[in-house]
Amino acid sequence: MLRSRAGEVATDPGQRQRVGRPPAPGRLGGHSGPGVEADAASAVTSLCRMTGGRWRSAIVPEWSSRNFTLVFSARVAMSAGRALAGVVTPIYLALEGFGAFEISEYVLAVAAMSAVLSAVVGLFADRVGRKPFLVVMPMFTAAAGLVFAFSGWAPLLFLLGALGSFGRGAGAGAGAVGPYQPAESALAVDIVPARHRNSVFGRLSFGSSAGATVGGLMALLAPSSVVHGAVATSHFRGAFLAVATVSLLAGLLALGLHEPGRAGQVEDGGASPQAGGRRPGLFRGGFPRRSRWLLYRLWATNTLNGMAVGMFGPFITYWFYRRYGVSAAEIGTLFAVINVVTMASTLSAAGMARRWGLVRTVSVVRTAQAVLLVPMVLAPSFWLAGAVYLVRMAVQRIGLPLRQSYATGLADPSERASVAALSNLPSQLAMAASPLLTGYLFEEVGLALPFEVAAVLQFSNAATFWALFRNHPPEEERRAPGAGTEAAPAAGTSAGGQLLESEGAEAYAECRTGRGGPPALPPPRAPHA
Repeated sequence: MLRSRAGEVATDPGQRQRVGRPPAPGRLGGHSGPGVEADAASAVTSLCRMTGGRWRSAIVPEWSSRNFTLVFSARVAMSAGRALAGVVTPIYLALEGFGAFEISEYVLAVAAMSAVLSAVVGLFADRVGRKPFLVVMPMFTAAAGLVFAFSGWAPLLFLLGALGSFGRGAGAGAGAVGPYQPAESALAVDIVPARHRNSVFGRLSFGSSAGATVGGLMALLAPSSVVHGAVATSHFRGAFLAVATVSLLAGLLALGLHEPGRAGQVEDGGASPQAGGRRPGLFRGGFPRRSRWLLYRLWATNTLNGMAVGMFGPFITYWFYRRYGVSAAEIGTLFAVINVVTMASTLSAAGMARRWGLVRTVSVVRTAQAVLLVPMVLAPSFWLAGAVYLVRMAVQRIGLPLRQSYATGLADPSERASVAALSNLPSQLAMAASPLLTGYLFEEVGLALPFEVAAVLQFSNAATFWALFRNHPPEEERRAPGAGTEAAPAAGTSAGGQLLESEGAEAYAECRTGRGGPPALPPPRAPHA
């Protein structure tokens, strides 16, 4: 039995002779008539379906699930709130009479509390689960928004601002969502296969950009006039209530999460096998032992990055306000434009990592971030400085999801949340301390020097990251053909056998979870060396 080009079985000798011949000019497959026209229409329909399928997979990828949709939606909501708070909080505090050094003290309080909360979330999320923290932590931010909306008393602002990580960062940062991020990152890795991990973090970063765009536009709720005291509180009330609302929404969305079990599952599916299928004790094994080598290296690189970011990150809004005399609405509009323009770079991160390698990509983009700080602070106008900042943020959006994906991917599956939290602890402590130096330099030296110091520190961070991790590619690169560094095969197994075994287990996991099509078959055994 032979098949014609139209896909039909050839039954007569004459048709058998024509199978495989090139079509005659002006005729489809050497034939004409209603049957061929129907085949052509069917081919066009199939092509349209294929094209539509590609668009659907681009919008809703094959690895997406209800859990990921909820995590993504909560990320959008939290990013909107953090972006708006990052724009209006420094200006509100300045209008309330806070100087640069006093604002740096507020940033210190928020950063120190954020470091403590992140460590607590990371350590306990591996034991009691990720979901409770995705629900509770946004509620703290909502409470801080309510306090800022109705009170101008400094001690209360400091206390609730610290608990809610309120006003930390800038409206164009769009990367972090507060102290619950270790739990969010660990859950994101739990629910997808390893080969899709970079894409997942790229999508989450895209959601941050989308949310921050909305938050930047909501800064139009803030007044453009110079007001003080109770008048300032009433004028900024709408903006702070908006922050409280979207933060509350993020916590409510997390209530719908169904956290997958992490015991006895295939590792490539993002799970973490644990002996006996039980979680470790609540207060046992707090420090990640299996991932210790990774943690020490991340501490070295993240400390440098934390010092750099702490020198300028919390002060971007304040710097624009002081340097160019612009209002919250103008700064919010700039941040909204930046977030819209840079959305594409977050989705291109996974492709760049596949082409150039994750470690190399992160090192290059961090070097570019350091270089671009200098022309930004030397720009003579607000919109020129904003244009340079846009380019810098586009570059930053590429590296951020890759670094998060790398840290959680290399960690032992049972220690992912702990590593995500503890790896950032030195960074957050450095970000808590360095703003004091920035506040002093702003008041006593000038507005440009802290940014120039930050550029040197960030360049050092890029060089250190490359030196420490260039020989430690992530799992998906070790599996890929032609990868620069191959993982050593297990004892008694050839390298090719190990690859077959991992791919078989991966396909087996997909079939079991309903992603792979036909009923599950036992995973193939690797051939012995």
